[in-house]
Amino acid sequence: MKLILNIWRQKSAGETGRMVRYELDKVSEHMSFLEMLDVLNEELILKGEDPVAFDHDCREGICGSCGFVINGIPHGPRRGTTVCQLHMRSFSDGDELFLEPWRAVAFPVQRDLCVDRSAFDRIIQAGGYVTAATGGAQDANSILIPKSCADQAMDAAACIGCGACVAACPNASASLFTGAKISHLGRLPQGQPERYDRALKMVAQANEELFGACSNIGECEAVCPKEIKLEVIAHMNTDFIKGAIVYREESSGGGAG
Repeated sequence: MKLILNIWRQKSAGETGRMVRYELDKVSEHMSFLEMLDVLNEELILKGEDPVAFDHDCREGICGSCGFVINGIPHGPRRGTTVCQLHMRSFSDGDELFLEPWRAVAFPVQRDLCVDRSAFDRIIQAGGYVTAATGGAQDANSILIPKSCADQAMDAAACIGCGACVAACPNASASLFTGAKISHLGRLPQGQPERYDRALKMVAQANEELFGACSNIGECEAVCPKEIKLEVIAHMNTDFIKGAIVYREESSGGGAG
């Protein structure tokens, strides 16, 4: 098939970017989207032009490295799919596609389709951990976890931190990502010691990174490649409010109650 690609090209963070048009012939429907870009880059290199820069690693929908906007939709038209899992059979001969990087203040463009997502790392560093004693591994059966809690924790832990939720949100909110990280630890017994402190610190860090506030539009859930549910945001808000109350009572000397 033949495709027309309009790709955002930007040499560096400090330079102005623009859309550049490319025509690509002989695209196989069996190619992944990133393989199609590899073919384009091979042609550009042979012409002596700079290849299109895009993030990738595992190409199996696991690592969360890849990600950009295709025709206005983060990761493209298929639900529950990362760009690297998207195949060209999802498109038709003669289609015109527009490829842009994630757009958010907290995700500055580095080059072409690559953005700096280290803000997510700093949110994790702020509180995404549990207290665990060193030594031999504890027997898995010694800590009983209700199945409903285990299921909710595992569903939230599926988040790969790709940033599609931020790119889709009109407010550029990181609430789905932050909520998933808070929820998957807060649902388990091992995550209880830091539960409320974790929510306070991670939400505060998200605000410091200049992510927007959640207004429950739901675009984040719609484009999440791992289909994380909005319920994790409700869990985050609940823990944040409880944590704020505990902090206020402890600060006033009244105790946690």
